[in-house]
Amino acid sequence: MLLSDIMTRGAGEMFPSIIALLTLISVSCGQGPGLQVILTNKGLQYGKHVGAGWIQDRLNNITFPDISGKVLGAIHFTLTGITITKCDFPEPSVEFYQDATGFKTSMSGLSVALAGWWKTQFGIIHDGGSFNLAIFSVDVTSVVGLGKDADGRLSVTSVSCDANVGDVDMQFYGGASAIFKPFVKYFKGRIRGEIQRHICPKLEEAIVMIEEQLQAMNVSFDVDQDVTLEFPLTSLPVVNASSMNLGLKGEFYSIKHHEEPPFKPQLFAVPEQQGYMLSVGLSEFTLNSASYGYYLAGLFQALINDSVIPPSLHMHLNTSEMGPFIPQLPKMFPDLLMNLQVYARDAPLFSFQPGAIKLDFHGAVKAFAIQPNHTQTPLFNLNVDSDFSGKVWVADGKLKASMGMNNLTVTLASSEVGPFKTDAIEKVAKLGSTVFMAKVNEILGKGADLPRMKQVVPVNTVLQMDMGFIAIFSDAQVLTDGDFD
Repeated sequence: MLLSDIMTRGAGEMFPSIIALLTLISVSCGQGPGLQVILTNKGLQYGKHVGAGWIQDRLNNITFPDISGKVLGAIHFTLTGITITKCDFPEPSVEFYQDATGFKTSMSGLSVALAGWWKTQFGIIHDGGSFNLAIFSVDVTSVVGLGKDADGRLSVTSVSCDANVGDVDMQFYGGASAIFKPFVKYFKGRIRGEIQRHICPKLEEAIVMIEEQLQAMNVSFDVDQDVTLEFPLTSLPVVNASSMNLGLKGEFYSIKHHEEPPFKPQLFAVPEQQGYMLSVGLSEFTLNSASYGYYLAGLFQALINDSVIPPSLHMHLNTSEMGPFIPQLPKMFPDLLMNLQVYARDAPLFSFQPGAIKLDFHGAVKAFAIQPNHTQTPLFNLNVDSDFSGKVWVADGKLKASMGMNNLTVTLASSEVGPFKTDAIEKVAKLGSTVFMAKVNEILGKGADLPRMKQVVPVNTVLQMDMGFIAIFSDAQVLTDGDFD
């Protein structure tokens, strides 16, 4: 049981770190994923190395339960106050295991030296003292399978486990230890058997605990008060000899109107890059589902009135100042303030192409005259159609972008004041868009920090734009407490 606790604590730290790396980076049958996360062998080995180091640093703080039993059928013994005095903790080997769709972990040659106190009872005779215990050449092999539950959560199961303890050496001190020395071989056999018998069950208990934690995880969360993101697995994890691929739904919904968008996710394949620890594929479907969710939530609309016009422009939003654009308007409705209801006719849609991102926006403007009694009289409707192109990249640890407007057209959809030309309005709109895009690019050029999870930060990150998706390749660095000083 001593070594089984060491192994259990090791599994309890190593496996969760690996699982967290896979899930954080967690429906409907047959649906293609909107997000893909690929863990390469480089990432797996780094996670194993960090986990093994973490365990090694904390071995001296491990406490062990008492061990009690019988030898020779009548002598009761208890080993208590057990601590580690030395540990040769070889770094385990971890590999993707295609046969079980999971991982195979092996550790060979683990040796531990422990010290503690012994107590014995034989009838009314009680005795006690100290002891040293050395455990040599422990080999453990465990296979963990990965799957998904009915709700799309990642699941883990123990597929197989094999453990062998090479030898045990014990030395007793104090009390009548000299009397018990001839029986050391019986203690050794019992202790060796107890340790070997408990290693795999303890590992399996740790895996069950991880599974319980995974089942408690949410596969959706509210991004804000308007939209929620669902990210359950869409299929079983795909494991080969060099990587593991998780396909996630990656779909945004309006919280108030949980409605499927009028487009479906398209299959895409993120190129595997073994030179990086992690690859993430973001489809245009995921981004467009966010756009559709915000569209249903009513965020792509605004009311423009005279109060929002900056004083520095020395103009007002009224029928008189619209005269140069619509000559009949000030004659029909003289000196009346106006409201402009600006909104998207459809959800703005993004498309990803090699080296570029494109955006189509179909908007509309409804104009109203505000009567002296505060009622609104409809004037005209304009359609404003524009398309943009840009690029996204990673630099200095930040996600940066730039956008440019390719075209903007203004057409008259309907009018209560009669027909009029929109050329002059379109010219002013293009001029205003130029100023607006300059400010947008100033913000996009500053960039945003790449996402990180707790003490894991991305490093050496590159971004590649492809047809229908963006691929991000990155290494990761686990920060210790000292890195935050």
